[in-house]
Amino acid sequence: MGTPKPLAGFRLAVTSDRRSAELIEAFERRGAEVTHTPLLQLAPLDDEQQLIAQTRKLIELRPQAVVITTAYGLRRWVETSEAAGVGDELLAVLGQAQLYVRGAKAHGAVKALGLEPAAVAADGRSASMLQLLEGKIDGATVALQLHADSDHGLPQSLRELGARRVLAVEPYRWQDTSSDSGISALVEGLCTARFDAVTFTSAPSVHALFAAAKARNRLPALLRSLADRVVAATVGPVTAAPLIDAGISPLVPERYRMGAMIGQLVEHLDSLGTLQVQTIHGQVQLRGRTLTVQDEDCELTPGQAELVRALIEAGGSVLSREELGAALPEASSKHALDMTLSRLRKALPQPEIIATVIKRGYRLNV
Repeated sequence: MGTPKPLAGFRLAVTSDRRSAELIEAFERRGAEVTHTPLLQLAPLDDEQQLIAQTRKLIELRPQAVVITTAYGLRRWVETSEAAGVGDELLAVLGQAQLYVRGAKAHGAVKALGLEPAAVAADGRSASMLQLLEGKIDGATVALQLHADSDHGLPQSLRELGARRVLAVEPYRWQDTSSDSGISALVEGLCTARFDAVTFTSAPSVHALFAAAKARNRLPALLRSLADRVVAATVGPVTAAPLIDAGISPLVPERYRMGAMIGQLVEHLDSLGTLQVQTIHGQVQLRGRTLTVQDEDCELTPGQAELVRALIEAGGSVLSREELGAALPEASSKHALDMTLSRLRKALPQPEIIATVIKRGYRLNV
């Protein structure tokens, strides 16, 4: 058997809507099994008249400062304005205003339009952007490009900083999918560690997952699983913030880009997610839920994988029934443990790898 792909045997959950195809292809190319469940989807702008009306008001009032929060929002705003015949007027107003920009990608979109920002919150956080605005907008008219549904507290924050008038511009909105059946499967899969990792590319998607879990009375189980058993990978610190606030330690790349997130997750799972031990029947290796015994693969259920993981980590020491039962994805009965062990042994190429120690428990036959 050749060298396995770095994510062979691992199950990943992708929660993003935009650019999800790129993300899924990158993981599948490295051998992962990917489930795609968008937590939020962009709502179609069937009626763009509201955005055009907001833009015309901005052109009329010519704000002294404009806050740009996202690259996608700015591009969609400009494209919609151009289609309505007011693109040049919008760019003229933006060119005369002081532009305050949140994040590197938004900065790039501003530069691509030939505009120069007055200041950039490089870390992409709203709090940092508001700090840049302190003492700069007292008595001013300020336009705010909203980041979907997640920035509706910003207009009040701008008023508290002294803005005389705040014009909110909403180029796009998120469509809540938390009631979808696919979301239920995602929540349950994360709670029971059917996935080895889950990826997030926006903070609103994290909030949407928490809300969906809470609505299903599964939030405590979800938080425990993300804290202890399922790796949460994020695209940057803004996305990671709600996870950290919930007591979870997600992966956060040094460069806040999707490619960096992919690389970090691949490295993490490839180096830390593989367990192996030498037994009397040869080398046993567990990668995600794929167990390899002497170059022969078998696919395990989440419960079976957790039992094998516990036995490998014990290094040949005996684990009691209570200790093995605690390793199952969910608290279960003695009967459930017996059934899982029985089916696990039937799934193994060599059932004798797991030895029963009378009145004590079980161990790997090393």
